[in-house]
Amino acid sequence: MGRALLLASEFPFRSVVGVELNPTLVRIARRNITHWKAEGRASAPVRVVCSDVMEFKMPEGPCVVFMFNPFGAPVLRRLLKAWSKNLAGREGKLDILYVNNEQEFVLRRHPGMVRLFAGKVMRSPADAIADHKILANQPDGEYAVTNSEDCSIYRWMGKAGT
Repeated sequence: MGRALLLASEFPFRSVVGVELNPTLVRIARRNITHWKAEGRASAPVRVVCSDVMEFKMPEGPCVVFMFNPFGAPVLRRLLKAWSKNLAGREGKLDILYVNNEQEFVLRRHPGMVRLFAGKVMRSPADAIADHKILANQPDGEYAVTNSEDCSIYRWMGKAGT
C-alpha cells in the first residue's frame, strides 16, 4: 500500500516509482502518497503505477528495486529474464534489496546477479506493531513474528556475472 515508496521518498532519489498489479492497492498507495506529500515528508518525486511488473520498463540510469518476497520462484525467474534484456549494457546499474528473501536461490543462480549482502535486518518498532496487528487477526497462526528479517542485496553485473 505504498509504505516502501513513502520511506524511500524521504531520501534524495531522482524518483521513486512503485509497480503494483492490484488496482485497489494502487488507489490506497496513491492516497497514502498524497497524504505523505501534504505532510512535506517526500524529498523525491514519488508515484505508483498500476502495471504488471513484467511489462514495466526499467528507467534509465541507476535503479534500486525493493522487494518483500513478492513472487514465487517461477515468476521471479521470468522477471530476471525480462530485466536481463532490459538492462543489456547497463552493468552495475541495478541493485535489488530483497527482504524476506524466500526465493533468494533464484537470484543466486542467475548468471547476471552478484550478491553483495546476506544477513538479517532488524525490524523497526513500527514494523513490529504492524505485524502484531496482522497476526492478531490470523485464525490459523500462519506467520510468526521475529525481531529481524532475512535480507539480501544483489547487483546486476550482466551476463557474465563478473
